[in-house]
Amino acid sequence: MDPVIVQQLGRDHPLAVHLDDFLTDCKNANGSAHTLRAYRGDLLQFFAHHDDEVSELTAAPIRVFLADIGQLSAATRKRKRAAVSSFCRWAVRHDRLDTNPMDKIDTIKVPKALPRPAAAADVTKVLNAICSRRPRKDLPLDRLRDRVLFETIYVCGARAAETCVLDIEDFELRQDDEHVRIHGKGGTVRTVLLDDRGYVALLKLYLTRAGYRFGPAFRASINGSGGPLSYDAAHHRWESYCAAAGVEIEIHQLRHAHATELINAGVSIEAVRRRLGHASTETTQLYMLLSDDIADAEIRAARRRRDRR
Repeated sequence: MDPVIVQQLGRDHPLAVHLDDFLTDCKNANGSAHTLRAYRGDLLQFFAHHDDEVSELTAAPIRVFLADIGQLSAATRKRKRAAVSSFCRWAVRHDRLDTNPMDKIDTIKVPKALPRPAAAADVTKVLNAICSRRPRKDLPLDRLRDRVLFETIYVCGARAAETCVLDIEDFELRQDDEHVRIHGKGGTVRTVLLDDRGYVALLKLYLTRAGYRFGPAFRASINGSGGPLSYDAAHHRWESYCAAAGVEIEIHQLRHAHATELINAGVSIEAVRRRLGHASTETTQLYMLLSDDIADAEIRAARRRRDRR
């Protein structure tokens, strides 16, 4: 059984074995490590409101749970509700619960918020605080790893969790045709062009110095014997580099910055959608609502033409 479940619930908790089975099935269905970690945390929090058999689960403890987290953001509450909903659907499908209590729970509406891209100059400050694109030969491998890891997020518009689990085999580094395969949400895979020559050179230097032939590209241990660097570890290291650079940037803002730069460069919505791995253009179109350098330039040009008349 999952040691975290045992530690927080105990083996004798009526729901412990069901949670363990649920997470095992999610893992077998290729659920990402990030999703599994979120499910486990959210459901452990919910199970504090229901310590009876799963067959006795009703809407009442779910309502109490959602009321107790009412101070959290709508997006966070929606995510936690979704975790409970997924568990209940699974329990019904496996005949552990007769009816789904979530049918009586209203959905949580999340106001659409504009992405908050980081300024390119600020991103550069943080990346240079890790090391330069022409690092010293005696630079520790973990510093070089971190620079390449975070720059991969930035130049590919990838999610941090997606980047942490990249394997050596995901990189195709043929001269002038470099790509990386990114494994996204729902088991999807997208191929992203690596079109920044300075980044590609740094990536090749890192892979040469690391000497990895297969397996995780960004490993937790400096000697290369560990598994992939966890999202939590990457997030912690990013925060420390931001502090060193005197800049406040959330790690996800790297992805927003990349998308905004593409939109402002005139790249089509569909091309940006595919690069980011969005399921629909509706999400990608939010970037169109941000300050658009292309639109600003067109408006200024139109005004100049009008003033000359």
